[in-house]
Amino acid sequence: MKSPLLSLPGAVPAEGPDEGVAAHYGDLFREQRALADGTGFVDLSHRGVLTVTGDDRLSWLHLLITQHVSELPAGRATEALVLTANGHIEHALYLVDDGTTTWMHVEPGRQGALLAYLESMKFFYRVEVADRTEEFALVHLPAGSIVNLAEGEAVAVRETPYGRDVFLERGRLEEFAAAHGPAVGVLAHEALRVEAHRPRLGFETDHRTIPHELGWIGTAVHLQKGCYRGQETVARVQNLGKPPRRLVFLHLDGSEVHLPGPGTPVRLAADGPDGRKLGFVTTSARHHELGPIALALVKRNVPVDAELVAESTAAAQEVVVEP
Repeated sequence: MKSPLLSLPGAVPAEGPDEGVAAHYGDLFREQRALADGTGFVDLSHRGVLTVTGDDRLSWLHLLITQHVSELPAGRATEALVLTANGHIEHALYLVDDGTTTWMHVEPGRQGALLAYLESMKFFYRVEVADRTEEFALVHLPAGSIVNLAEGEAVAVRETPYGRDVFLERGRLEEFAAAHGPAVGVLAHEALRVEAHRPRLGFETDHRTIPHELGWIGTAVHLQKGCYRGQETVARVQNLGKPPRRLVFLHLDGSEVHLPGPGTPVRLAADGPDGRKLGFVTTSARHHELGPIALALVKRNVPVDAELVAESTAAAQEVVVEP
C-alpha cells in the first residue's frame, strides 16, 4: 500500500519493510522531538489490518495466541504472539476489541500468512476473519497527544503507554493529516521504539527467536493461561532454564559517521574486530538526545558490564533482558 501522505511537502519514502510510507518529512530530529512532546502523528498505513467477528471470537483467539484474551474488556489494548510448535515467534499481533469486533494490526505484508493460519483453525467456532488492509489504515498518536478524535473519525483505538493506535477508513488519511498534523516519519517512530527497548517482529526476531529473549514475557505472553501452540517451550524455559540469547540496548560511539546496520556482528571490545561473534545488531537509529543507539541480540552469558563493539563501532550495553 502506497500512502497518499507521501505527497506531503518534504516526504522521503521509506525503504525495506516500511516501504509505502514516509521515512521522514525533511527534519528527522525535529520530528522525533515532536513525537516526544506529544505532537503530530505517524502514518503507519502500510501495516496489515485484520478483524475477527462472531460470538466466539475472544474465546477462540485465546486458544491460538500467547495472551489471555477470553475476557478481554472492550477498549483495552493488548498484544500477543503466534508461536510455532517449537515455541519460535511467527507473528506479533496488536489487538483491541470494541465489543463486537476484534481489531488487530500486524507487520507490513504479514497479514496474508496470519489470515491463512487463522482460517485453518476456525473449525466449528462461530468466527469470521477478514483482511481489512485495503479498507482501513493505521495512524499513531504519541503519548501525551491532546488530539480529540471526532465522532466517527476512528473505527477503533488502541490506547497504550506509548500512545494511541488509531484505525480509520483508508480514504480519510489525508483528512486526518490536515486535521491532526504535522505528519512524522517512521524513522522518528523507530528511534523512540529503540529508546523504549521495544522489540519488533522481523527486526529483533529471526527464525529461532523465542519470547524470553526479547522481554515479551508478561507484555505479550501470559504465563497463567492454558495450552496454545508453542506453550510447552515457553513453560520449560520459564521454569527450568534460561533463553540462549538476550536483548540489549547499545549506546554507540557518536564519532562514527555510519550506523552499524541490522546483522552487524557484535563482539567484545577487548577482542577487537577479529574476535568471536557474540551477537548482532537488530535495529539502529539516531536519537535526538541520546545520539546513535541500537538494539542487539547477544549470547546470554555475555557479561552485563562488558564493553562491546558493533563491527568497529564502540558500544556500551544496557541490560534489557536479564541474563
